Amino acid sequence: MDTSQYLEIFIDETKEHLQSLSDHFMVLEKEPDNADTINEIFRSAHTLKGMAGTMGFVNMQNLTHKMEDVFSVIRDGNMKVTPDLVDLLFRGLDALEAYQDNIINTSSEGDETNDDIVNALIAMKEGKAPDSAPNNEKSAEPAPASADGAPAASSSDGGDDAAKKYLDITYVDFEKNAIKEAEEQNKNVYGITVYIQENCLLKAARAFLVFKELEVLGEVVKSVPTVQDIEDEKFDLDFSVTLITDASEKEVVSAIKTVSEIEKVTIGKLNIPEIVNDGASKDVDAPKADDSAAPKKEETSKPAAAAAKKAKEDKKAPAKSSSKPVVNRSVRVDIEKLDDLMNQVSELIIAKNGLVSVSESESAATDAQSFTEQIEYLERITTTLHESIMKVRMVPIESVVNRFPRMIRDLSKKLDKPMELYMSGEDTELDRTVIDEIGDPLMHLLRNSADHGIESVERRRELGKPEQGSVWLNASQVGNNVVIEVKDDGGGIDVEKVRTKAIERGTITEEQAEAMEDKDIIDLLFLPSFSTAEKITDVSGRGVGLDVVKTMIEKLNGTIQVTSEHGKGSKFSIRLPLTLAIIQGLLVRVGREVYSIPIASVIESVRVKKSEINTIDNHEVLNVRNEVISVLRLSRLFNIRTNEDGEYCFVVIVGSQDKKIGVMVDNLIGEEDVVIKPLRDQFTQSPGISGASILGDGSVSLIIDVTQLLELGVRQEIEARQESAYE
Repeated sequence: MDTSQYLEIFIDETKEHLQSLSDHFMVLEKEPDNADTINEIFRSAHTLKGMAGTMGFVNMQNLTHKMEDVFSVIRDGNMKVTPDLVDLLFRGLDALEAYQDNIINTSSEGDETNDDIVNALIAMKEGKAPDSAPNNEKSAEPAPASADGAPAASSSDGGDDAAKKYLDITYVDFEKNAIKEAEEQNKNVYGITVYIQENCLLKAARAFLVFKELEVLGEVVKSVPTVQDIEDEKFDLDFSVTLITDASEKEVVSAIKTVSEIEKVTIGKLNIPEIVNDGASKDVDAPKADDSAAPKKEETSKPAAAAAKKAKEDKKAPAKSSSKPVVNRSVRVDIEKLDDLMNQVSELIIAKNGLVSVSESESAATDAQSFTEQIEYLERITTTLHESIMKVRMVPIESVVNRFPRMIRDLSKKLDKPMELYMSGEDTELDRTVIDEIGDPLMHLLRNSADHGIESVERRRELGKPEQGSVWLNASQVGNNVVIEVKDDGGGIDVEKVRTKAIERGTITEEQAEAMEDKDIIDLLFLPSFSTAEKITDVSGRGVGLDVVKTMIEKLNGTIQVTSEHGKGSKFSIRLPLTLAIIQGLLVRVGREVYSIPIASVIESVRVKKSEINTIDNHEVLNVRNEVISVLRLSRLFNIRTNEDGEYCFVVIVGSQDKKIGVMVDNLIGEEDVVIKPLRDQFTQSPGISGASILGDGSVSLIIDVTQLLELGVRQEIEARQESAYE
């Protein structure tokens, strides 16, 4: 039977059932005797088993069948839920998600049978201890996974030097600084090369799991290939990393080998003085006589292996490109929203017929009035139609955040930090385009809170805090924006420490540091070079910093702000537009040009005399109700000729309550719905511009990027303070 036509439905249904299992496993861990939860898990496992069997996914069917058997025994009262069983169930859930990812990418579940999980479930059902320890049990040494069967290949003392590809890594200055700082703190700096089994179908997923294990142990300073290339599967069967950690070699190797399909791990301590002093790391620990022969052996075997791998990936490419985009396009819509949309289209047809009737009328006396009435009618319908379409595109943010409780649960266990995630506002809706992109930034912020925000149990006891840390994820709609907050009750950001580190690394000078306020210092955490070397700015230890989070948020026309109280916690606030397609804009004129400022960012507009704009420290400011606001002239920013001799001008105040800037323009035109059109590549780097729109008269209006204007204003203030300090 050809089941390909049902694949999209299967994937959508599977996602829902796997999320249901994850949610109920979380409840089961806290309430092991909850009969309703046990019944729901049984039903989900039973449904998944039937669906997988129908589609011919035998391995997935077998695993869910064993889960169903276990819960059948539990429902009968012949077995109790234990912490070991819950851990095993989460391992099974991870395996099912891996099957799902493989099906999305290749339309096949792959060859992984997960016999260890299946056998453990059978043993528990029969009341026996599993024959082998679970894969995530780091205390037990796993069976030798290397091709030659020699455990020594996993340590710095064994294995041939050709296998130590980490010796070929080169470093740039900020990476050397991070390594040097690690040496000063008596941390271990390891070079690691990980080899994945040749028959592995999801090598990028395996590599991701390795990074996930390493991020718990320390900080990954360097990855070859890069993290992005690894995620895109642009590598063969091995990759190398440089890890800063307090853990021993044995602990690192054991953590890596908890990931299945790992062929071999080579690890060794790096010679830090040679790295810091521009010595090539390939010379570290390696006798030169052996290096001359080993690379040749690698070079001779590499082309054939690469060619075979490329051929294998080429075969899979069509399936990947044809299935994944289709899955991501689907949106479930309430039938009432579709009915409402259909009604609006009907009204639109009536309006069109009315205009046609007026145009064919022979009575000139009534033409003008009838035409005006029909235009007003059409305007009302198009506005309502726009709102209806936006509602159809809206998706609850729950579809993104529902995977985070499991993530925090896993981090809590691995970091040995008791913590709980509290969520609110999951029913807040966002445009599907925004929903698809917001997941990764939120994940990085939550990992950052768990990793670097929440203190250890011992430290929390010393501070008189509850042993269990708390992380909050709150979402709410404010006007035409959605505000998402990620906060914790951890140690907060030590502003003075950040200030000192920034000076040491040359990010800012001492004079700049003195002129900067605390919030400006905290904003330094979003700089790439700063976040790479300092742990407090590293997100998850995978080389992905807060700078990437900020970039992703700004691509969505959003903003991110940080507030922190040292010793009490931090809060990251993200403000996003409800939709990226159509916004309401305030049209302003500067010279002969017309610009659109998003209404959502406008606080107020004032008409002032130009003489009321004062200069303080070479920086223009305006006093509005005893509040001093920086002023930025669009005419100077965009080099536009304008009438400087007029007595009055308009200042549009944009931003938020805690960060504002006044934008000076010649005139205000009015409000208008603006359809956003992206700019071509040559215009994307224009400061202060986020897009363009075509107005009703056919002219083009550029859309102002308020976020960039705020940054320009802050920069002007800092420069003005510096000049004043020098004087």
